[in-house]
Amino acid sequence: MDRIPTGIKGLDELLGGGFPSGKCILVVGSPGSGKTTLVVQFLRGGISRDERGLYVTLEERPEEVKQNLAGFGWNLDGLEREGKLLFVDATPLRRVSGLRCAAVNETGVVTVPELTLHSLVRTVGKVVEEENIQRIAVDPITSLLLRYGDERKMRRAMLLLFDALMNTDATTLVTSELRTSALDREFKTEEFVSQGVILLHTLVHDGNVVKAIQIEKMRGIQHDTQLRPYQIGIEGIEVFPKDKVF
Repeated sequence: MDRIPTGIKGLDELLGGGFPSGKCILVVGSPGSGKTTLVVQFLRGGISRDERGLYVTLEERPEEVKQNLAGFGWNLDGLEREGKLLFVDATPLRRVSGLRCAAVNETGVVTVPELTLHSLVRTVGKVVEEENIQRIAVDPITSLLLRYGDERKMRRAMLLLFDALMNTDATTLVTSELRTSALDREFKTEEFVSQGVILLHTLVHDGNVVKAIQIEKMRGIQHDTQLRPYQIGIEGIEVFPKDKVF
């Protein structure tokens, strides 16, 4: 299976060379675990290989995302101006009743006026095709999941979303909230329908807070399943693939 480098230092070693190409992979973590940092690093890693990236934001506006990541010195504005990184603004705050098609606002950011799963899928598919996108980040799908109270409807919705992302042939990372830091937890619907799951744990051990990454599953490739420490430094996330957490 073809692999693509993740862009995260140390993570490729756990995956035996990188993410499986063209797959849709879920990144699950608690607030502050670095989910957004990880997926943007993934997009930047692609840009360094001349692979255009698409960031779909479902909760924070693109400008807020850029501000939150400004400390890393990644110059996301510059990458956007050069056409190497595109943003789709799918936040509920940008909804406009009565409109059915995506529109480009005055800043060049693609907006999805009425946030529905189908409108999001159509917009992403169109942008990927027209702009030759090879890497996608969807961050996060939590607000989308809250629309479905019934478990069966939620599962169908997640299947639709993940299948649509797979059909783009781009490699995609989708983030979701981890509501507990305990290792013993309930599995979530989106974990079953994705091709891979990466967990970002925040654990307390001997009075110390420890960040640990775990590849829960990655279909089609051999991978390390152990908890490995990681840190968020001035250049983003770094994984320590040979170290043990406990």
